[in-house]
Amino acid sequence: MSAADSLTDLIRRAQGGDEAALRIVFDATYGELRGLARSRLRKGSRNTLLDTTSLVHEAYLRFADAGRLHIGDREHFLRYASHVMRSVIVDFVREKVALRRGGDAVHVTLNSEIGGVGGAGEQEILRVHEALEELAQLDARLVQVVEMRYFAGMTETEIAAALGVNDRTVRRDWQKAKLLLADALK
Repeated sequence: MSAADSLTDLIRRAQGGDEAALRIVFDATYGELRGLARSRLRKGSRNTLLDTTSLVHEAYLRFADAGRLHIGDREHFLRYASHVMRSVIVDFVREKVALRRGGDAVHVTLNSEIGGVGGAGEQEILRVHEALEELAQLDARLVQVVEMRYFAGMTETEIAAALGVNDRTVRRDWQKAKLLLADALK
């Protein structure tokens, strides 16, 4: 039995409610998830409190809290992991932006010259997330490609394997998604 077959078997056991199997799935994919998180965070700014380990562990907590997994195999797990990482990153940025703006505190501008400094990367993440919500209505696969590439830092080859398509299809989807997102982000 290959490693992919045993991981698929573990995923199916986790779907049946076996919490030990879920832990084993996480342990078996931990290195790969760390690689994805490291790749994603390397592309972003380093002025964030979210690091590789935090991103992977928060993703695991969301896997565990999701109850029963509805994942068929390793590739589906990676697609789901990229979606969870997107969710973790967006939630973290939203919380950070809310705290920086004082949450529920009364807002007072002391100096208008420094009001717009910082947070450009965070705003980009939120804008991309909102644009993906709109894009999901047009083409769900394009959203998956963006999640895997932008939020999980996967390569074209990894995305192709996870989606069951060839590299060329992923390149075309990525180009199309970039055009649609650029238009939506204007």
